[in-house]
Amino acid sequence: MIETKKTFDLNMHVARLLMDEPFFAALSRRINKVSSTLLPTAGVRVNPDTAQFEMLYNPEFFLKLNDAARKDVLKHEFYHLVFEHVTSRKPEGINPLTWNFATDLAINSHLKNLPGGCLKPGQAPFADFQSGLSAEAYLSLLQKKQEDEDKGKDNNSDDGEKSDEKDGGSGNSAEGNENGEGFDNGQFDSHEGWGTADSTTEEIAKERLKEFIKKAAEEANKSNNGWGSIPANCRRNIIDRLKTHVDWKKVLRYFVKTSTRANKRNTVKRLNKRYAYIHAGSKVTRRANIAISIDQSGSVDDEMLKAFFSELNKLAKLASFTVIPFDTRVDESLVYEWKHGQNHKTERVMCGGTCFNAPTEYVNKHGFDGHLILTDLMAPKPKASKCQRMWMTTKYYAKHPYFKTNERVLAIDV
Repeated sequence: MIETKKTFDLNMHVARLLMDEPFFAALSRRINKVSSTLLPTAGVRVNPDTAQFEMLYNPEFFLKLNDAARKDVLKHEFYHLVFEHVTSRKPEGINPLTWNFATDLAINSHLKNLPGGCLKPGQAPFADFQSGLSAEAYLSLLQKKQEDEDKGKDNNSDDGEKSDEKDGGSGNSAEGNENGEGFDNGQFDSHEGWGTADSTTEEIAKERLKEFIKKAAEEANKSNNGWGSIPANCRRNIIDRLKTHVDWKKVLRYFVKTSTRANKRNTVKRLNKRYAYIHAGSKVTRRANIAISIDQSGSVDDEMLKAFFSELNKLAKLASFTVIPFDTRVDESLVYEWKHGQNHKTERVMCGGTCFNAPTEYVNKHGFDGHLILTDLMAPKPKASKCQRMWMTTKYYAKHPYFKTNERVLAIDV
C-alpha cells in the first residue's frame, strides 16, 4: 500500500522505527500520538483536559521524511519529555523563544538524521557552540551571543535602519520577538502549550512522566540492546533523577488528584487561547470520587493509624473522600464521607482480622475512581480492583509484604 497524506498513520510505523531503541520504544507506548494539520511538523505537550502527554504530528510532514529522519524526529520529541522541557524546567523571566532554541540545541547534539535546517551546535549560526551541553548551558551561550551582537550593532552603526539592512530586515537574534523572528528557520517542531496548563494538571502530568521514564528505564535495562543510541551522559542523568527520594506525601496527593474526575464544558466567559473571540473557551471542574479503606485489625498499631489520619486531614484540603473502616468485613453503618476542609481525630472502630476482599468488593460495587488502602499488608492478596488502587503502609511492611503486587505500595515514615 502506498501511503498518502490522508492514510499516513504514524502509529503504524513507531514500533518498526524504534526496534533498536528499547528506552524510547517503551516511552513511546505510553505517549498518545495524534494526527493534526494545525501544526506544520510535530510537537509534544500536556493535554490540558486529561493531563496526559501527547505527541501531535502532521502526516504531510512525516510522509516526506525517510525512516532515519522520522526516527530522529520521534526521538527529538521524546527527549523533550525526558529532559522535562515540556513541564516546569524553563527558567523564570526568559524569552520563550530563546528557551526553545536552547532546548533544541541540547537535544539535537545527539541526533544525526534530523531534517535539514534544524538548530545544531557546531553549525551556523552556532558554529562556535560546543556539542553535548545542557539546555541551561546553551541558554547562557545564546544570551551572551545576543549581547555580543547588540554591542556590534551599536559600534558599527549610527542608526537602527543601517543595522536592519545589514541583517536582511529581520535580524539574527537569539532572543527573537513575540512573532518568532530570529533563528526561526531552525526550530522545526512546535513548542506550543509548554507551561500553560494549570498547576494541578501539570503536577499530575509530571508524576505520570516520572512513572513512564522509570518503566522505560527498567525495560531498557532488561533489553539486549540496552539503551540504544542514548549517550552515556544522558543515561546517567536519567538514572540519577530516578534515584531521587520519593516524597510519600506528594505521591499521595498525586493519587488523589489523578482519581478526581474532570468535567469539561464550554463557556463564553473564558477566552479560547487558540481561537480568541471566535470559539468559546472551556472550563474544567474536578469532582473527587475516592475511597480510602482503613485497616482496623489488631496488627495495625496506634502509631500507624495516627500517621494515616494525620495525612488524611491534609488531603481533605484537596478533596472530599469516602472512608471505609474494615477488618474481615465492611460495616456499611461505619462508612462515612470525609468532607473537604474537615479534620477528624484518630479512631479505631473495629478490631478483627484482615481481609482485603471486603473493601475491594465494596469499592467495586459503588463505582469509585480511586481506592487507597491504609494497612500493614498482612493478609492474602485480594481480587482485582475496577479502579486504580494504591497501598499505604510503613517502610517495614513495604519491605516485608504478605503478598506481591504490581500496584503501587507507598511506604510512609512513622
